Amino acid sequence: MAKITDDQVERVRAIVASVPAGKVTTYGEVAAAAGLSSPRIVGWIMRTDSADLPWHRVISAAGTPAPHLRDRQLENLRAEGVPVFDGRVDMKVARADLA
Repeated sequence: MAKITDDQVERVRAIVASVPAGKVTTYGEVAAAAGLSSPRIVGWIMRTDSADLPWHRVISAAGTPAPHLRDRQLENLRAEGVPVFDGRVDMKVARADLA
């Protein structure tokens, strides 16, 4: 992976922090908004620097949570009123507008 700069980390953090309660976004949408080349970079940043962020609002493009955080992430999302069916977020309803 290419070297991640502090500026990139801060852009990702700001975008994730801006996702309102009851809404979600995807790793790819965050990457695009931050000007990054890959959603994997967002995943790496989220793994290493997101404890103080609403990390649970970032999910896969398929509307599924991170496998290792599945129960906790879905519980947090449901508590915010995010529609979840069969372990998948209804992206048509819950997608945040990052513009």
